[in-house]
Order: sequence, then structure tokens, then C-alpha cells
Amino acid sequence: MAVNKCVKYLLFFFNLLFWVSGCIILGVSIYLKVHKDSNGLLNESIPGIDLLIAIGVIIMVLGFLGCCGAIKENRCMLLLFFVFLLLIFILLLAAGILGAVGEGKVKDWVKERLEKLTPLSKQPADVREDLEKIQRELKCCGLVKGPSDWDKVPDSCLCNGTDCTGKYNTEPCTNKIVSLMEKHMEVVIGIAFAFAILLIFGMVFSMILYCQIGKKEGGATSTTA
Repeated sequence: MAVNKCVKYLLFFFNLLFWVSGCIILGVSIYLKVHKDSNGLLNESIPGIDLLIAIGVIIMVLGFLGCCGAIKENRCMLLLFFVFLLLIFILLLAAGILGAVGEGKVKDWVKERLEKLTPLSKQPADVREDLEKIQRELKCCGLVKGPSDWDKVPDSCLCNGTDCTGKYNTEPCTNKIVSLMEKHMEVVIGIAFAFAILLIFGMVFSMILYCQIGKKEGGATSTTA
């Protein structure tokens, strides 16, 4: 029995898409890690970024493995590819469930961690500089109570917009940081959902090709005998 060329090349192009997905996850993860809005402080408030970077690298490697397994019709590589996809799918599903259940706890953890930085005026100079950068970019002031978090309100809290109701921005930066984190996580969740669909297709195609190669090899052995 010959290997179905359509399945073979579909799996190849799937793995090419899979590799590109890994590049996207890696790129988005690095963006979240070094994005200018984080300024170091927000970066600490978004858990799992380093893990996402590692996942992106692993996906890229698996995509390469799947491409080689499909083109060379190597059953060992295809089986390894299937097993790794299954493990990643299970981990992704578990992470999604834990993320949905613990979303509120993550927000509380972020707020609690940021609250420990008050009073802000007593923080080291580099921390205060990061805070002031965040205040300028997010148009907020303080972390918990607003301007009152500072002994002396810095110029970075000045309200320069047309909708100002006073001299200073009054919304605490914690609210803006949590909101920004949620927007970033929406991007990550969307990518993860699309990636889960790719995983299912990858497992199906790899197993079909794996079985076809096995039947081809079995037929060749019978003919030789």
C-alpha cells in the first residue's frame, strides 16, 4: 500500500504552519516581556512569560521534527511527534482550566504584590523611576489609593488630557496594569485556542501517515518474502 501523497504533504504544510505558530508564540512572549509599557514592574506582574518563551521554542523544534518525519516517511519521528503533541495538548488543556479557575486569584496576587510597594516615596530610586514611567504612559497615579500613595506627588501624575477633572490623574495604576495584563492575556488565550486546533489536526494527520507507512513497509516485507 502506497503512502497517500495528499496526507503526506498536508502534514508537511501543517508542520510548517506549526513551526510558524511557534515563532508567533515566541514573538508575542518576547514582546510581552520587553514591551515598553512594562518597564520592569509590569513584567513581574505577568506570570508565565518565560514559560511561554520556552513553549514557543519547543513548538518550533517539534514543527521541524514533524516536517522531517513527513518528508522522509520516518515512523519513529512521526510517533515522537504525535506523543509530544498529545502531551502539549494535555498541558495546554490543564493550563486553560487552571487559568479560568484562578483568574481572580491572579488579579488579587498582582494587586497584593503591587500594594507592597507603598509608600512609593520610600522605594529605591530605580523603582520610583519605573513607577513614574508607568504613570506617564498609562496616565495614572499611585498604585492603590492614587496620588495619596506619594508623600510628594511627582510631575508624572499631572493630568495633560482634555478630560482632566483636576491637576493630577486620580486613577491608581494597579487598575490600569491589571487591565493591560488582561488585554495581553486575551491575545495569549486566542493564540492558545488556535494552537489547540492545530494540535488536533497534527495528531490526526501524523497518525494516519504513521499507519500508512506501517502498511507500506508490511506490504513490502510480504512481497520480498
